[in-house]
Amino acid sequence: MTSAMLNRAREYEAQQQKTILPRQRPGFHLTGAVGWVNDPNGFSFYQNEYHLFYQSNPYDVHWGSIHWGHAKSTDLVRWEYLPAALAPDMPYDAMGCFSGSGAALPDGRHLLMYTGVERVTRADGTQAELQAQCIAWGDGINYEKDESNPVLTAADLPEGASDTDFRDPKLWQEPDGSFRAVLASDRGDGSGQVLLYRSDDARAWELVSVLDQSNGKLGGMWECPDFFPLGDRQVLLVSPMNMEPSGLEFHAGNNVIALIGSFDGRNFHREQAQNMDYGLDFYAPQTMLAPDGRRILVGWMQNWATCSFVPAGAKYFGQLTLPRELHWHGGRICQQPIRELEAYRKNRVVYQNVFVERETVLAGIRGSMIDLLLTLRPEPDCAFLQIALRQGGCHETTVTYFPGEQRLCLDRSRSGYRFDVVHTREIAVQPEDGTLKLRLILDRFSLELFVGRGEQTASVVLFTPEQEDGIAFRARGNAEIDVEKYDLIIEP
Repeated sequence: MTSAMLNRAREYEAQQQKTILPRQRPGFHLTGAVGWVNDPNGFSFYQNEYHLFYQSNPYDVHWGSIHWGHAKSTDLVRWEYLPAALAPDMPYDAMGCFSGSGAALPDGRHLLMYTGVERVTRADGTQAELQAQCIAWGDGINYEKDESNPVLTAADLPEGASDTDFRDPKLWQEPDGSFRAVLASDRGDGSGQVLLYRSDDARAWELVSVLDQSNGKLGGMWECPDFFPLGDRQVLLVSPMNMEPSGLEFHAGNNVIALIGSFDGRNFHREQAQNMDYGLDFYAPQTMLAPDGRRILVGWMQNWATCSFVPAGAKYFGQLTLPRELHWHGGRICQQPIRELEAYRKNRVVYQNVFVERETVLAGIRGSMIDLLLTLRPEPDCAFLQIALRQGGCHETTVTYFPGEQRLCLDRSRSGYRFDVVHTREIAVQPEDGTLKLRLILDRFSLELFVGRGEQTASVVLFTPEQEDGIAFRARGNAEIDVEKYDLIIEP
């Protein structure tokens, strides 16, 4: 039975989403039905459809009163909103239903596991917000919280770990029917660790091991862990808070990194670390294993440093990335847009061997919802080669390639963002035989950049007026480019 709080959220969503026009949303990036959205949750394939939940505050365009919003899709491009799945309506989650995951079970049920937050008064009189793990069972629409909640509490933590930073369970089921989950934990000293738990029934859990820990490096608390095989490697995905920059690989603040190594069923042996996105807006991703064997990732396309900027009059705020396929290639995790997007390509325009002068504009190469594939061939005298996107009025967003330094610079300073924050990122790239391939996906309010085979990606939110959709190419020195452009047409 759904609670009065959940019914109220569902009714509010149903009423308010009717007031948002399709053109006020991205075409194929999922937003909340209304209000605020952040972390993707419960990403899973259930009853022949993809289900994606998300942290949601339906009543405001700022974080707070965290529910779980819900949407489904048959192809990961076109999304249908479903009624909100969870509301903070129990004592153990009264401060919010925080991030978690989902699994489709052989008996036909859909299992959700999430972090509940409860405010308590400790023995010394101080107040604290305790975090514990909870489960709910459902049918793809309605979910019933388990009577045994919370199923993982501070009593299940290693000695010394914080009971206020224990969250974000990523759940999966093993072939033998047992369950595993990885969780984010603060060791009690501000540094992060990832814990592995096991259960036979998703209710009673035991600690298996501490998979990895930051030890004061690679940031502090590691949020939103994920753990999965990719190729012949094992990947532990984490979202560290408060990182210090390291060259062009990791930037200051919140990052998303992949810890890559091997796993013996109990212990994880880390061998390398890799940044998962070099843009300005990417955090808290979650993956799922699709029925065809693809490992698919989706992230929150925003960041905590910039999410206080909300356009005046907005009825929703925040969006998720385009789902991406993960591959292991050349000693790195590579990411590419899901192949289903190609079914929405229309109006192909192709140019080859175009000589780029100071500013070159090509007929038919423009748009705010496009899939743009570029091959850059700078000559030895080329100081830089630049792509200017979403041009019009005083606006443009640029991607500049400096071949001598093997570096890309992404700059959205003039994209319409009216907030004084960091607007540029630099990315180290490795061209092949002097040639660099780029793929740029534009969707009204965002840019997602994929370099080469997807060795690097960069996600950026834009606030450029939709009609400002010009594209220009610039160079200092000699350079040639190949251009292939498609409009992406997704009917409401």
